[in-house]
Amino acid sequence: MRSNDTEDAPPYWAYSWAGGTLLARHILNHPDIVRGRRVLDLGAGSGIVGIAVRKCGASRVLAAEIDTNAIAAISLNAEANGVVIEVTSGDVLAGAPPDVDVIVAGDVFYDAQMAARVLPFLLASRKAGIDVLIGDPRRKALPLAALRLVAEYAVPDFGDGSTGQGSIGGVFTLVDPD
Repeated sequence: MRSNDTEDAPPYWAYSWAGGTLLARHILNHPDIVRGRRVLDLGAGSGIVGIAVRKCGASRVLAAEIDTNAIAAISLNAEANGVVIEVTSGDVLAGAPPDVDVIVAGDVFYDAQMAARVLPFLLASRKAGIDVLIGDPRRKALPLAALRLVAEYAVPDFGDGSTGQGSIGGVFTLVDPD
């Protein structure tokens, strides 16, 4: 409880944010995207996308998450769903493209500062031959000029503090770099 007797809000990763929900739904509808492939779940939160990816037959899932409580949640949620997900707490955005076939990134364009870090990493990864899927409800910092829409779904977005009424969100891929 805070000093004004209101409850603390749950941590950001405890919500099913729209982008992650969009990606999980899309991958469950199209499991061939990840079947037999190595996947990085960027900004994994509680692990919902990584779990869907693993259940659809990915050979390996590496979840990148910096929050220690979220990392614990990923492990618990993976175990509860009967899958194995590796986790890294390192700053993957600062390094070279990872040794994976696919990157799934839900809700990583939530503000301009994060977008400025994420987009160059994803572009470099795509240039290295890695497929990239992004789930987002079309937040303000989403770089639409660099993306191609793959699918649209109606989805509530609890992670932004809304009432969960829902909106149309998208699954995007990067426009191939020149």
